[in-house]
Amino acid sequence: MTIVVTFLLGLGNFAWHTAVIQSGHRMISDVQPASLRIIRLISLSLEFMLLCLALYAVKSGHTAWVWAYISYSAINGGAAWLIVSRRI
Repeated sequence: MTIVVTFLLGLGNFAWHTAVIQSGHRMISDVQPASLRIIRLISLSLEFMLLCLALYAVKSGHTAWVWAYISYSAINGGAAWLIVSRRI
């Protein structure tokens, strides 16, 4: 069950990440298009590596990682909501 929760949170993190990049927020639109592609590739790769590490840790029996990843996802989702809704 913890693996499923971690995986679903990872999908949410990818969705929030993509929504922020596509939001057209000034912080994103001020970046040059070529640099934005590189930044997007690197940041999504880091997001994927973090998900893989969390899944591996949970599979190995380290359930504290579930709580750490839930906390990370809550902060990530909150920040994405603030950016997409233009509250920042």
